[in-house]
Amino acid sequence: MVKHILKTAEEHMKKSAEVLEQDLKTIRTGRASPALVERLLVSYYGTPTPLEQLATISAPEPQMLAIRPYDPGSLKEIERAILASDLGLTPNNDGKIIRLPIPRLTEERRHELVKVVHKRVEETRVAARNVRREAQDQMREAQKEKQISEDDLKRGRDDLQKLTDRMMEQIDAVGERKEQEIREV
Repeated sequence: MVKHILKTAEEHMKKSAEVLEQDLKTIRTGRASPALVERLLVSYYGTPTPLEQLATISAPEPQMLAIRPYDPGSLKEIERAILASDLGLTPNNDGKIIRLPIPRLTEERRHELVKVVHKRVEETRVAARNVRREAQDQMREAQKEKQISEDDLKRGRDDLQKLTDRMMEQIDAVGERKEQEIREV
């Protein structure tokens, strides 16, 4: 019973860390990366669709993204979605391809991005702590219903805390990597 609760908690915590990594990929670092825009939602025939499903995204130069839609009729919608996003990028449309020049980051913008990274890391840490709390509640409930002994409860809590500490280190490491990437000139 305790092992099952711990396994479920670990899966949820890992999922939170994966979501953080995906989320941090969308924060630009001064060099072109297709991950910057591939999850951007574009209104395609009235349906919000990720850009990666509508176009091929490449980085032909270190400071440039090229977006080639499969359907040329979606160019305007893709352009509108990029302008509406919080990326701060201005698309250049030549009728077939959208080019996104990635400007160099100013020191002030770097500080803002680092704050955004810290905020998202903290949100993920809170999510992991919530998973821990739920797992502790499940263990307490199982102990009340005599499904596990008090010793199992204590061991389970200790293992859960070790798991949480390990996941916190992993989450912090992801945040540190992104912060270093942003501070890189």
